Amino acid sequence: MDRVPFQATTAGAPYDRIRRLPVAVLLDNVRSLYNVGAFFRTADAAGVEKLHLAGITGRPPQHAIAKTALGAEDSVLWEHTWEPVPLIHALRERGYEIAAVETTVHAVDLFDWTPRFPVCVIFGHEVEGIRPEVSALSDTHVRIPMLGAKHSLNVATAGGVVIYELLRKYRALAPALR
Repeated sequence: MDRVPFQATTAGAPYDRIRRLPVAVLLDNVRSLYNVGAFFRTADAAGVEKLHLAGITGRPPQHAIAKTALGAEDSVLWEHTWEPVPLIHALRERGYEIAAVETTVHAVDLFDWTPRFPVCVIFGHEVEGIRPEVSALSDTHVRIPMLGAKHSLNVATAGGVVIYELLRKYRALAPALR
């Protein structure tokens, strides 16, 4: 079977009106360069507008990022900051909903969440999660349903789930965006 670009198929037609997904991603203290590379790859695939890398989160050029990003680190807009708090304030001033992806007592289920685009989704450290001062600035906390014995996903896997759910929800709005 020959592989063709998704846009060349009839299944790609509903995405024709989407040039850029109005989603920014903030990775705060994500320590694994492979996870960072996977976020670059997913951001490219879903048309995310920008990756914000904060704190100890690795940034290109790094071999481990390039190994999983497969070139997406060159096509996705990104920037690094040591302190995410001023960035969050700046994004909010530009109209972004700030959403922490983390299970908290106030979290809304990912599939029940109605995001207010543009949105910035925040993912934190693989073990410690999102820093309290960053979490406190979030407008919304979003949880991914967990039905198994483990109550978490790899951060890059969680990113893929959330980003593609945001693409699905944004696509549903596409006719109204004309």
